[in-house]
Amino acid sequence: MKKDFNEFKNFIKNKNVAVVGIGVSNIPLIEFLINLEAKVTAFDKKTKEELGEVVAKYEKQGVKFQLGEGYLDKLTGFEVIFKTPSMRIDGKELTAAKAEGAYITSEMEEFIRYCPAKIYGITGSDGKTTTTSLVYAILKAAGYRTWVGGNIGTPLFTKIEEIQPDDRVVLELSSFQLMTIDTSTDIALITNLSPNHLDMHKDLEEYIDSKKNIYKFQGSNDLLILNDDNDVTKGIEGEEKGRLYTFSRQHTVENGAYYKDGDLFVKGQKVCSKDEVRLKGMYNIENLLAAFAMTADEVDVEYMKQVASEFTGVEHRNEFVRNYKGVEFYNNSIASSPTRTLASLKAFEKPVILIAGGRDKKVPFDSLAFEGYPYIKELILLGEAKMQIEFVFNKLKQEKGIEVPVHIVETLEDAVNKAMEISKEGDIVTLAPACTSFDMFANFEVRGNRYKDIINELR
Repeated sequence: MKKDFNEFKNFIKNKNVAVVGIGVSNIPLIEFLINLEAKVTAFDKKTKEELGEVVAKYEKQGVKFQLGEGYLDKLTGFEVIFKTPSMRIDGKELTAAKAEGAYITSEMEEFIRYCPAKIYGITGSDGKTTTTSLVYAILKAAGYRTWVGGNIGTPLFTKIEEIQPDDRVVLELSSFQLMTIDTSTDIALITNLSPNHLDMHKDLEEYIDSKKNIYKFQGSNDLLILNDDNDVTKGIEGEEKGRLYTFSRQHTVENGAYYKDGDLFVKGQKVCSKDEVRLKGMYNIENLLAAFAMTADEVDVEYMKQVASEFTGVEHRNEFVRNYKGVEFYNNSIASSPTRTLASLKAFEKPVILIAGGRDKKVPFDSLAFEGYPYIKELILLGEAKMQIEFVFNKLKQEKGIEVPVHIVETLEDAVNKAMEISKEGDIVTLAPACTSFDMFANFEVRGNRYKDIINELR
């Protein structure tokens, strides 16, 4: 049973509240809390000069600020703390605040707790954003008033009083957002699980356990959807608190969605053929099957087919950029792990020139070489992890006698220039880094947009 939001309004009024992180989602949160008559202090490692207009605007509304180096030193004496998703709950500052009796939460935790509409929650290692976008599109096509949020879309907690019980909400949820959540979504999907974000999590077990929170607190009427082809998610089957659907592109499933002989099915009913799907790659067939299973109880297959035949993808996810001098350029900047890069490479019908590298997430690169080599014509490496990736390709040569030409460059501009130098008419060049962007760019979107700018500037 969802809680009444008036309960939160009464709780937060006049409370001494800390908001940690003054980013895209927390600026609307600060404004929302002001309107709910909370006494807000905002914390951020950025300086007053860097935040400029934000500080000037909200200081006039009574917000206090703790900024710059050592900004968390004064995270004390607060009744409520809204933490940023990547801030570990067991860090010294939050541990001390909890010992003082502070209620520690996040925007997403409170949204799930109080949202009056049915929530479709999507998590996993790969495919989250595309699947979230597909579920959103299917529900919209079927006529539901639908909201999308979490890692994509707009911060929804600030919109909670606009959302009606008959609406539908689709959330993309990361392991960081799920780590401390104790309320699960009505419908929960785990797309797949593989080693990821081990630079932030203590180990793989903690990463997987955080993902499991998406269903751990479900009720008997709620629904969990799992990937029957992924060893980790298949191992979760039997842990569901309510109903279970699965999806597979390898075999028929009784409850859920599957791919067979070139066609996509849901609950035994054909939705469409693979030839009718606009998205490239079998991993996107998997994303569609997940979306079909997630919406099967409420949406007719005609709307699923409509979306499958019209949806062309999400920016930075195997996004076609340009054909220049007979060479096709694709942008898959979102591919920040080896497994994701591998999946994107398999979407193409021939080996490609791959641009990879960046900051590693403490995830081994061996699979990129030992599984990826049939799909890579030549490899261009840059960023902090370039030598680590080169090492596993050298290892491939030593152990298997298989050599993939490797080129080391310093910048993204250098990478594109090298790609033009070594490519021939008919080749495919793709940016699919297998790493995060943080050594050179603020995020994967900035990296992808810069790559596209470089491609579009070629003359």
